[in-house]
Amino acid sequence: MGIVVRLDVMLATRKMKSKDLAARIGISEQNLSLLKSGKVRGVRFETLAAICKELDCQPGDLLEFVADD
Repeated sequence: MGIVVRLDVMLATRKMKSKDLAARIGISEQNLSLLKSGKVRGVRFETLAAICKELDCQPGDLLEFVADD
């Protein structure tokens, strides 16, 4: 399976809406939605850092490696 994005879990934990996070970090809601769904090929460290800053978390809280069986 590879890398699983847990951004939706962190947003729920922090009681923040996707559109609010997108506005705070300066990306479109559509791009944040694509990131949440894992349908992106990559993420800039700058964007990851901004998300972590706003959600007060670490990159490992947002991304998880799941091995294929």
